[in-house]
Amino acid sequence: MTSPWTVRLVAVSERDYLEIIKRSAQDFGPRQAKVYAQTLDLALEALRESGPKTIGVKEREDIGPGIFVLHAARSKRKASHFLVFKALEIRTIEILRILHDRMDLARHISQAQEPLRH
Repeated sequence: MTSPWTVRLVAVSERDYLEIIKRSAQDFGPRQAKVYAQTLDLALEALRESGPKTIGVKEREDIGPGIFVLHAARSKRKASHFLVFKALEIRTIEILRILHDRMDLARHISQAQEPLRH
């Protein structure tokens, strides 16, 4: 059995995550914000288990070299966000951004971020 992947959020993707949950609470209430946080966490867990081979991952060389995206919808739960990430050499996924699916992904990607969350 292969070991799981380490998934870490860089500073800007940590802010994305917190802002998404805050906005969900404001727009839809605290219960729905909790459900949406769980949905995002399921997508992160899927990456921990299978890395870039997770079902639904798409390589996006048009955005940048080694960039992948995964839509956050999991287990029949709807979502409106993509996880934008890089797969690093030592079974590590670095989440660069968590962006709404209507956003221009390429416009919002920045490579130089410090990891905050493991």
